[in-house]
Amino acid sequence: MLPRRPKLHMSPVLLPSWPQCGGVFRLGRAGSASELRAARGTWQWRGIAVFLRLEMRQHTPCTARLLQRGTEMRQGWQQSQGWRSPAPEVVGRLLGDVQGAGQQPITFLRQVTAISTYPRLLDHPALPLDAKQRAREFLANCAGNSIGAYTESEGIGAVRRSVAQYLEQRDGGVPADPRNLYLMSGTSNAMSVIFNLLIDRSRSRRTGILVPVPCGVFSWRTIGKLGGVVLPYRLDAEQGWDVTAQELRRVVEEGRQHCQPMALCVTNPGIPTGHVMSRRCMEQVIRFAVDEGLLLLAKEGHPSDIYSGSCQLQTFKKVLFEMGPKYSGVLELVSFNSVSTGHIGESGARGCFMEVLNMSPAVQMYIGLMLSAFHSTSVTAQIAIDVATRPPLPGHPSYPLFQAEKQESLRILAEQARLTEGMLNTIPGVSCAVINSGTFAFPRIELPGGAREAAEAMNLRMDTFYSHQLRMDTGCLLAPGGDFGLQDGPWHFRMNFLLPIDKLKLTLEKIMEFHRKFMAEFS
Repeated sequence: MLPRRPKLHMSPVLLPSWPQCGGVFRLGRAGSASELRAARGTWQWRGIAVFLRLEMRQHTPCTARLLQRGTEMRQGWQQSQGWRSPAPEVVGRLLGDVQGAGQQPITFLRQVTAISTYPRLLDHPALPLDAKQRAREFLANCAGNSIGAYTESEGIGAVRRSVAQYLEQRDGGVPADPRNLYLMSGTSNAMSVIFNLLIDRSRSRRTGILVPVPCGVFSWRTIGKLGGVVLPYRLDAEQGWDVTAQELRRVVEEGRQHCQPMALCVTNPGIPTGHVMSRRCMEQVIRFAVDEGLLLLAKEGHPSDIYSGSCQLQTFKKVLFEMGPKYSGVLELVSFNSVSTGHIGESGARGCFMEVLNMSPAVQMYIGLMLSAFHSTSVTAQIAIDVATRPPLPGHPSYPLFQAEKQESLRILAEQARLTEGMLNTIPGVSCAVINSGTFAFPRIELPGGAREAAEAMNLRMDTFYSHQLRMDTGCLLAPGGDFGLQDGPWHFRMNFLLPIDKLKLTLEKIMEFHRKFMAEFS
C-alpha cells in the first residue's frame, strides 16, 4: 500500500509574510534610532532579524553585490597593508538575463505587445498582418478591449487554452486541461503559492521539502521564511548531475527524524549546472515520489532551448504518462515553465505558466483564492506566454523572421557555452561538464591546501576566497559553489557566459592566468 501523504494545508491566511513586510516598511520610514531601539523585541524587529538571517545565510546575487561593495570599502586598508589593488572594471554577470546581456528580442512578440498596448498601430502599414491579427484576438479577450484591465486571476482563458494545445503537442498527445493551468508573474511567485499551501506552521512536525544541491537559492529562502524545512539532496557530478534513488531515500529517512517530508523539487535543465536529466533518472524520481507519497514540483525548460544534439529534453508529464496509469493516475505533479530564458528571453515580462496534475479540486479552488489576492497576472506577461507557446506558423508573414531570430539566439548561446566549457577544461585542476542549456557553467576546481589557511584568516570558505581573489586581481565575477548549497568540497564555481564572444574569450584567458598564479602562490 502506498504511504499516505498529509493533505495540503489550506490556511485562511493567504500570505503570512505580508505583515512582516509591512513591519519592515514601517520601520524603514520611521528612521530614528530611538524608534528602532523601541522596536527591538516586537514582532516587527523579529521579522527583520529573521529576514536578515535568511537572506544572508547564503551568498545570493543580492548578497554577492554586498560582498563586492564590502571589498571595495576595504580597498584603503588593503592597499595600506600592501595588498593587490582591485581591478577597476567588473567583468561578468550574476543573472541569467539574456536580453540584459544583449540578446535581441523576438520581433513578432514585440509587435504584438506594441499593437496590444497602442491599438492605433493596427492601421500601420509596416506591421505584418499576423501580428495585427494576434493583437486583435488578444484584445478581444480583455475587458474593454484594453490590456489595462484586470484579467481572470488564473489568466486569460483563451491564452490558457492556447497553452494547453501547446502542451499536448509538446508531450506527444498527452491531454492538457486549461482548468489545470495558471498564468503567473514569474516562477518564483508560482512556487511561493505552492509552498504556502504545503507548509503549515501549526503542525507539531514541520513540513520538509527536498531541494537539489546545487540549485538556485530562491527555494531555500522561501521555504525557510514560511517555516518549512529544506531537505537538500546532492546531485552526482560524476553521473552528469543526475540524482539517485539511494540519495533521495537517505535524505527522506534522515528528514523523517525531525520533520514530515511532503514534496520533491527538481529542475530540468539544471540550474546552475546546465545539465539535462536522463530518462532513467526521471523515471527513478517518479517512482520514488509515488512510493513515498511526495508531491513532485518540476521546474522545466523549453525543449528547443538545448545546445547539444546528443540529448533531448523530456518533460516529467510526458515520461509519467509513458510509464502507465500505475504512476500517471497517482502522482501529484506541479510543473513550472518560464519565458525568461532561451530564445524568448523575456526576463522583464516575468511570464510563467504552472500546470497541476492529479490535484484535488478543493486544493485547486484554494489556489484560485490565493491568486485572487493578486487580482491578475501582468497582461504583458500573458502576451509573452501566448507568443512563446503559439509562435508564427509556416506560411505566416512573420514565420521566416521568427525562425531566423530564434536560431540566431540559440546559435550564439551554444557558441558561448562551447567556448566556455572548452577553455575551462584546458585549465589544470578544472573540469567542466557539457553545458546543454542555460547561461551558466559550473566547473569543478581543485584548490591547493595552502589556500585554506588564507581563507580561514578571512573567515571565508575556500571557494569564496578564490572568487574574491579573482575579482580583486582581474575583475572577473564568479559565484562560489557554496552559494548553491555546496558548502564543502569538491569545490565548484558558477560562471555566467553571457558576454560577447571576444570579451568572453578574454575573460576566460584572464581566469586561466589567474588560476596559474593562484596555484603557484598557495601550493
